[in-house]
Amino acid sequence: MSELRVTVPASLDGVRVDRAVALLADVSRSAVDGLVTAGRVAIDDKVVTSRSTSLREGQTLAVELPEDDGPDGPVGDPSVEVVVVHEDADVIVVDKPAGLVVHPGAGHLSGTLVHGLVARYPELSALPAQVGAEADRPGIVHRLDRGTSGLMVVARTPDAYGSLVAQLSARAVSRTYRALVLGTVEGDSGLVDAPIGRSVSSPTRMAISRKGKEARTRYEVEGRYTTPAPTTLVRASLETGRTHQIRVHLSAIGHPVVGDEPYSQGRSLPGATVTRPFLHAYALAFDHPTTGERVSWTSELPDDLERQLADLGE
Repeated sequence: MSELRVTVPASLDGVRVDRAVALLADVSRSAVDGLVTAGRVAIDDKVVTSRSTSLREGQTLAVELPEDDGPDGPVGDPSVEVVVVHEDADVIVVDKPAGLVVHPGAGHLSGTLVHGLVARYPELSALPAQVGAEADRPGIVHRLDRGTSGLMVVARTPDAYGSLVAQLSARAVSRTYRALVLGTVEGDSGLVDAPIGRSVSSPTRMAISRKGKEARTRYEVEGRYTTPAPTTLVRASLETGRTHQIRVHLSAIGHPVVGDEPYSQGRSLPGATVTRPFLHAYALAFDHPTTGERVSWTSELPDDLERQLADLGE
């Protein structure tokens, strides 16, 4: 770690701390969010808890910055296991395990999926410079939360990267999840259409917000269980791709994902064996960047989620 320590000048008086840090440290706003969340930003030696905190002239601003991996981005780490379900000259489809962070960020500078990918596919290191992407996200066009398992596609070439980003923007990439939620979901299907933005009370969480970005999630009921408490197994499909979208939307309709503490509204499943959100990206489909053919994959529930289902009574 290296420390940036400055006395706030008059030109930054009244400026939000996240904007000031992004300017002074020459890092992205998303990187600043991570630094604040990790407790690495302080004003007058007091840790900043809100990125919207305003600075005052004469205060001392201190920021702990992670060491840069270098101009070529993250160094490959062959110890990170990457489960590849498909690879060709254009794309890689991986089945990410729960607990694995997708790319480096504050608090996660090593041991990420990206480090494993670069070890196996060294050519990925050159991709960010070719497509104008962030160096620590080579080939990454979408991601899964740390606690979420399942399928992701990674681009191997500039053309594939451009195609997949365009398909995601046009909502032509199909991403479907299986989730076990608390309570009995009414009806057999539904659509949650509610904008999502950063939570005002907790900057590490997302929330339904009129000022947020549009977000739509469709769901279908796959199974219903009654013991040890009412739960419902659903298939949720993304029509947009916002941070924590499925978790936020299901919580908003009163059915938070089992094991998802940040969005559980204080509820839990008695005797639950799952220790992370019961959320798995089980189906992925898109148009192949080179052939144009519609390609698709599915992934079975991992063992920890299967065990939780086996403990339930229909």
